[in-house]
Amino acid sequence: MNKNDLKIIAESLIEKFDYAGKESIRLFKEGLKIQIKEDRSPVSNGDLRVNQLICDKISELTPDIPIISEETVDLKKKNKANIFWLIDPIDGTKEYIAGKDEYTLNAALVINKVPVLGLVGVPRKDRLFFTYGKNKSFLIEKNKTRKLDCKKKQSKGKIVALSSVIKPSDIILNKLKEYNVTTIVKMASSYKFCVIATGEYDIYAARERANEWDYAAGHAVAQNAGAIIETLEEKPFLYGKEDYKNPSLLIRRSKNLND
Repeated sequence: MNKNDLKIIAESLIEKFDYAGKESIRLFKEGLKIQIKEDRSPVSNGDLRVNQLICDKISELTPDIPIISEETVDLKKKNKANIFWLIDPIDGTKEYIAGKDEYTLNAALVINKVPVLGLVGVPRKDRLFFTYGKNKSFLIEKNKTRKLDCKKKQSKGKIVALSSVIKPSDIILNKLKEYNVTTIVKMASSYKFCVIATGEYDIYAARERANEWDYAAGHAVAQNAGAIIETLEEKPFLYGKEDYKNPSLLIRRSKNLND
């Protein structure tokens, strides 16, 4: 699969992501139907509708590539594929159900353990991020498309970290101190990856948490925009693990967060 193939696939998914985002809002306004899954996490008819729309379009575009989705995955079946899709139809389901605006729609194509193509829709913020290769990450906002390069938006000397929790652990706080972080902002979902790609925020660190489908699309967007993504131990952050579990994570906008 060459760069032009990836470009065509990514761009062919944009319209469907836009529609799926609108559907997620429509279903929320109508009143969501919510169930509790075996892992005790919630799932709504909005999650399932978005999953159907995205997976159907991907199956049409790449019928021979397996799709692994949070909502349909068989955790007893080990993933042994070298090329596969990771789908999280709605990352941040609790935020979605609560009517908040940071939930995201996610699809990533993983090739040889690396997410090379990704789309992240943020319907409530009218933002759609997509990427199909190195230096090819983009944001569609207010019907305008701009290229992303992780260029710093914060004022010099101000280094802002993101956190998925209000009070990060000591391990995370100590890691952030290494990078002279001045402020920590709580943010949900894979949106964190994307606003590092835009340069709005500088760094995100997390211990082992979530699954591969939670990270892959945002990872592709940020890394292809120039972000550095690895584990807390500075090892490569790779995909395709048989159990789908994520290791620890460190995302930096650049080597020098003041640049």
